[in-house]
Formats: sequence, structure tokens, C-alpha cells
Amino acid sequence: MIVDAHQHFWDPARADYPWMQGHAMAPIRRAFGPSDLAPLLAENGVDASIIVQCRASLDETRDFLRIADTTPFIAGVVGWVDLRERSVGDTIARLRDLPGGKRLVGIRHQVHDESDPEWLLRDDVQRGIATVLAYGLAYDFLLRTRELPAAIATARTFPQGRFVLDHAAKPPIAEGLTREWSDRMTALAASGNVWCKISGLATEAKWDEWEASRLFPAVSHAAKCFGEDRLIFGSDWPVCLLAGSYGEIKRALDECLVRLGGGFRNKALGANARHAYRLVTTSTARKPVA
Repeated sequence: MIVDAHQHFWDPARADYPWMQGHAMAPIRRAFGPSDLAPLLAENGVDASIIVQCRASLDETRDFLRIADTTPFIAGVVGWVDLRERSVGDTIARLRDLPGGKRLVGIRHQVHDESDPEWLLRDDVQRGIATVLAYGLAYDFLLRTRELPAAIATARTFPQGRFVLDHAAKPPIAEGLTREWSDRMTALAASGNVWCKISGLATEAKWDEWEASRLFPAVSHAAKCFGEDRLIFGSDWPVCLLAGSYGEIKRALDECLVRLGGGFRNKALGANARHAYRLVTTSTARKPVA
């Protein structure tokens, strides 16, 4: 069972996406939904996917759960709740009662957009994360090198929780990997409760000048830090379209994983995502889609 652990749906005509502004984002500033992704999964031998939040919105999370309820290939939803609210537990409970609510597997906030690099360490945010973990959900870290120290402290504070680092903390591939990113990744991985997605890497490189070899140093370091049991494949579709097609991204990551040897590829393409998110996968995207 191959799982794409990181993909998105959106419709800019129905909602606002602040990060999608500017001329560079024009190629992806349109609606993307299950009917767009289904043939790509089938063409690339991917059986299931996890849909991940794009904006700080409960409405979006509700929409994603409804989509998951009627879309067989969606194995899980990483949604959004306001971690700062004292009622966050009630919010999660209500989400779980919705159609598709059982597909809620994690929560995420766009931490790298916060002005405070220690936003994760706010008392109210830490209380919210504790509640998310108490409900048996994973928490996804969406951040860059700047926020990694706060993520390290958070993972250590909740050793029984499950955390997933999105996009390997967006390494500076275009500019060149830094010692700061490398060392902080090593420190985060030292907490055995964190998994790392090798997703979104092509868009951290030069969009019109990248290949698997350009991504491999970042993938290799993540592999060295997290090992073969905590590395997870994700396409970051349709954001990835800024740099390459779904197939090009999948093939590049396949090439990187094969170079790592051992069991890296097989585990990163499915087993590790199932473990990190406690997925129950009962369907396959390779079946005909009506």
C-alpha cells in the first residue's frame, strides 16, 4: 500500500489563501479537487493519500472531512483547529462526529507564518497541542529552520505524542544547505516521536533548475537523522506543480530513496505514514474511479 502522505485541495474562488498571492503562484491559483488527483495517483501507482490543511479555517477542515467521507483514496485528513482556544477539545470532538470525522488523523498550523519564532511555546498553544495529542491525533510541524528550536522543545515536552515534520523543515536547497538547518534537524530527530516528510523539496530548489541529485543531500541528511522507520513520502501536490508534475516529483523522490538503500523506499512510501498517523487504509486509488 503506497501512501502519498501530503497533498492538498483548494478553490481560490471560494476562499482566501494569503500565501497564494503574487505572479509566481498563478499556475496553481485555481481549483484542485479529488477528480484532478485520482488519475495522477493511479498513473503513479499510489493507493491512498492524506489531505492536509491549507488555511487556518474550521470550515476547510469540515469540507475536507466531507470529501474524505466520499473519496475512497483519502486515508486521512490533517486539519486545523485554533490551538489557543480553551475549547479546542470540544472542537475536535465535534469534528469527529461529522461525516468523515473518523478520517481526522492530525492537526496543523502554519507556524512559519507567525512573527514569533517561539509561537509553538506559548502557554495556550502548548495546552492546545496537549489536547490534540490527548485525542490520539498527530501534530504536524509546518516550519523552517527559524522555528526548529521551538519544535525540538515541544517534541521533548510531549514524549508520548506523535509529531510529523512537514517538508523536512523546508531546507534552503536553492541557496545551499546550512549547518544551522542540519544541526537542528539532528536535534529534532533525537526525539524518537517525530517523523519527517520528504515532501515539498522541489519547490525549495530552483523551480526551473532541479533534479533528484539536487534534492538528494537534503533527503540524505533527513534519512541519516530519522532513519528508515521515520521517513515519509509526500508529493505536496498541487504546490509541487510550481516546479514539476506529480510524476516528476514522485520519480525524483523514488530515485533518492533507492540511493539510500536498505528498507528506506518501501517504508517511506507507506508503512511509516500508516504508523505515524495510525491510518486504516481499506481502499486503493488504483481501482477505477467513477
